[in-house]
Amino acid sequence: MQLDLVESLAALRPELPPAPGPPAPGTPPTPAELGRPVSGLVRLPEPRRSRSEGCYTAAEMQQLVDKAAILLEALPYIRRFHGETFVIKYGGHAMVDPALRDSFARDLVLMKYVGLNPVVVHGGGPQIDQTLKELGVVSERLEGLRVTDDRTMKVVEMVLGGQVNQEIVSLIGNHGGRAVGLTGRDDAFLRATKVAEMRTKSGKLVDPGRVGAIRHVNPDVVTRLVESGFIPVIAPVAVDAEGRSLNVNADTVAGKVAEALKARKLVLMTDIEGVKDERGEVLSSLSSAEIEALKAREVIQGGMIPKVQCALDALAGGVTKAHVIDGRTKHAVLLEIFTDRGIGTEITR
Repeated sequence: MQLDLVESLAALRPELPPAPGPPAPGTPPTPAELGRPVSGLVRLPEPRRSRSEGCYTAAEMQQLVDKAAILLEALPYIRRFHGETFVIKYGGHAMVDPALRDSFARDLVLMKYVGLNPVVVHGGGPQIDQTLKELGVVSERLEGLRVTDDRTMKVVEMVLGGQVNQEIVSLIGNHGGRAVGLTGRDDAFLRATKVAEMRTKSGKLVDPGRVGAIRHVNPDVVTRLVESGFIPVIAPVAVDAEGRSLNVNADTVAGKVAEALKARKLVLMTDIEGVKDERGEVLSSLSSAEIEALKAREVIQGGMIPKVQCALDALAGGVTKAHVIDGRTKHAVLLEIFTDRGIGTEITR
């Protein structure tokens, strides 16, 4: 059922025509070239039906009727979330696999078409590591923790605010959406203070360099973009009181942005199926109290602890629900928000 739902929802997405070659001098613009933005999306010309294909057969008609039923099944969710803001932390394998990257961008455009307002906050750790290696910049590590010195910070800004951010913006545009890339430097909307110390795996406290903790989010620039029909794409780089850039954890940025925007949902894309119980089975729904109990029993541990804490902080800050989902699953966001059972873990107050 979930796969059928995705395929049916995908039918709502317009397919962009192939990019044309340069027109001959004096050639008038085509209807597609005259297409104008509509609610942040590009209005495309509607093709005429092909008479050579004939009408649908009875079997084909039944398939279409079944698809319409699936779309109607999603209608309550579309109606419930119309006009609501969803902040999505985009990271992990979904940012590396070409097919997943493409489907994620298309799904964002679909969400915008049906009246939702997606806001993306992305990571980019592997891309930073690769660029540092290519440039021959040696980034100091203390027991696995990267120290962000001035040279490393320049690369972080270049990769997160430039390469990765613009790739996502371009992918959204390729599928008919309108997106704008941002970092916390833009309108200084992400304010942070430098983290004095961080604890390594062995428990040792070290100075992580230019790493920040968010202290304030001014959502005005993001809100205006959303209201103008754009999909904001945010790189997790903030500024301190002196205007110096700081590298900030992307999960944390997503949570704080969700709070500031009074988002309906915070969705954290990971490389794990969701929050699991003692038997390793994914828990479909957890309350804040149940999360604390699992932490106390050390069922939730390791890298999942900061993610669920980010979710709990967002809920405490006014976000209605948080979700931890597996970004390795194609159309993971759609499956989580448009189906009864979802595919990951929802976290409620």
